[in-house]
Amino acid sequence: MNWLVVGALAEDAAGAGEMTWLQGAVAKFTETPPEAWIVFGVILLAGILLLAGSRGGRRNARIAGYGLVAIALSFVLSCITLYRMPDGGSVTAASMLPVMLFAAACGVGPGFLAGLLYGVLQAMQGGILAIGAGPLVLDYLLPFGLLCLAGLAKELPESWGIYPSIVAAALARILCHTMAGVQFWETATMASFEYNITYLGPDTVICILLAFLIAKPVIRFIRQR
Repeated sequence: MNWLVVGALAEDAAGAGEMTWLQGAVAKFTETPPEAWIVFGVILLAGILLLAGSRGGRRNARIAGYGLVAIALSFVLSCITLYRMPDGGSVTAASMLPVMLFAAACGVGPGFLAGLLYGVLQAMQGGILAIGAGPLVLDYLLPFGLLCLAGLAKELPESWGIYPSIVAAALARILCHTMAGVQFWETATMASFEYNITYLGPDTVICILLAFLIAKPVIRFIRQR
C-alpha cells in the first residue's frame, strides 16, 4: 500500500467538479515519474527481444520474455485506477493478473522474480524508494513478489486450480501490506487489514472474474510455446 500518495489530482479535480470519472481513472499515467516509464520501456523492449530471438530449445529465454511482458502489462494496468483510496492504494484494472498468470504457467520461482521486478516499478511509481529499505521490502518487494503464489496452480487441476491460487497470492499481498501499516505507519493491526482489504478485495474479485475468461488459454499458450 502506498501510504505516501494521496491522489491529489483526483481529489482536487473532484472538489472542483472538473474531472470526469474516466479522466480520474487514467490520471495515474501522468503522475508516474519519468524514470518509472524508462524502466518500463526497457523491460518491455527486453521482453519483446527475448521472445523474438528465442529459437529451438531456448526455453529460458522464452520464459524470461513472457515474464517481462507480464510485468509490463501489470504496470500499465496499475495505472488505470477504478477507485482510489484516500491514503494510498487503489482498485485497478486487474493489474495483478498478468504476473499471476505468468506464475501459474511457469511456476513459483519465475513468478517470484517477475513479482520482484514489478514491485520495483511500483515503488518507483509511488516515490517510496527514498524513505528506507524497510518499507520498500515489506510494502513493495515482498507483497508483489508473493504474487508468485499463483504458481501453485501448476500443481493443481487445470479446471479450477488458478482460482484458489489467485486468492492465496492476493491474501499474501494483503498480509504484507497489513504488517507494513503496523510496522512503519503506526496503524493498528485490524485497521490496517481493513484498509488494505477494502481495495485489494475488489481488485482480487476483478482478477478472478477476468481469469474465468482468459486464464486457461493464456496459461496453455505460455506452457506450450
